[in-house]
Amino acid sequence: MKNESIKSAITNADCIIIGSGFFGLTIAERVANLLNKNVVIIEKRDHIGGNAHSYLDKDLNIEIHKYGSHLFHTNNEKVWDYVNKFSHFNDYQHKVIAVAKDRYYDIPINLSTLSDIYGSNMTPSSAAKLLRSFNQTEKEDNLEDLAINQIGNLLYETFIKGYTEKQWGMSPKLLPKSTIKRLPIRTNFDNRYFTDKHQGLPIQGYYKLFENMVNHKNIKIELDCDYFEVKNLISDRQLVVYTGPIDRYFNYKYGVLGWRTVDFQFETLATNDFQGNAVINYCDLDVPYTRIHEFFHLHPERTKLDGYTVIAKEFSRTASKFDEPYYPINSNLDRAMLLKYRSEIVGRNILFGGRLGTYQYLDMHMAIASALSLYETKVVDWFSND
Repeated sequence: MKNESIKSAITNADCIIIGSGFFGLTIAERVANLLNKNVVIIEKRDHIGGNAHSYLDKDLNIEIHKYGSHLFHTNNEKVWDYVNKFSHFNDYQHKVIAVAKDRYYDIPINLSTLSDIYGSNMTPSSAAKLLRSFNQTEKEDNLEDLAINQIGNLLYETFIKGYTEKQWGMSPKLLPKSTIKRLPIRTNFDNRYFTDKHQGLPIQGYYKLFENMVNHKNIKIELDCDYFEVKNLISDRQLVVYTGPIDRYFNYKYGVLGWRTVDFQFETLATNDFQGNAVINYCDLDVPYTRIHEFFHLHPERTKLDGYTVIAKEFSRTASKFDEPYYPINSNLDRAMLLKYRSEIVGRNILFGGRLGTYQYLDMHMAIASALSLYETKVVDWFSND
């Protein structure tokens, strides 16, 4: 019966979206609402929302982020206006604490961090002078060179080296400097992780935001459905927006692109507050996990069950083609492979997008902006010429 239902849905669709992360859902919502076309979303997992998926622990009244804390932030007014169509947001400002050598520090590095590390109360001017003293060479061949040139050996060894080795599974000397953006260093006491104009989390949770995005009579969702098992049902008259792994689409003919993935160890603890913050990073190599999430801190406006909390320890490793990818490794080999895959993209009825479809790490606001752009520049044109 389910197979017949899937067949009927696909046959009657004008647009077929592969994957239901922010990118795919944005395209689906626009096509259904603005073009009044029938859309089918094909999702291999048992939920929509991709890695931003969350669910409510009703007993504890805590929203759990299944794939780690997802913090919404943007300076893009168009994106902010768009997501607010589907949910109000709280005013949560993300702040991260780092543990290094059994001490707590503010991250990103700010005036408090610098004062703690160097053992004196630094001023903005003395901190700026210290940072300038590190910038003595133009040599920035890799991540380690870049970091040391900007923050010096002591800060690099304390906060960057061990964490990076755990996150990427290799020495920072072997990673391109593009792996991290220019390190945010502040010479004031601003301890916010992001400085975007708009920040917060959906009041009713990401799961409700996603439900609202696809709450339309023209949208059908097929969960636990593998695109490669039903793609023969799709015809050239239908537009396909593919947000799965680009190498999988071409059956890995040029090889498997490199990704890092993460595993989570969830624990419900009989304590009211385990760590006092939503996310704490663990910088030392002798700690096997990279960070611990404590989810109730993301919604200070909610009242949870007293005496209990939920945490998740995060472990990083190399992804196989059977894992959920998180971060593209983006080595020279990967980039060469990606160019070959991109050269294979032919056919007027297929568009690639999203993190997996483009092999690039996209924050949530970036995925939405990219989807809105693709919709306006290519999707609308495709249907107008159909």
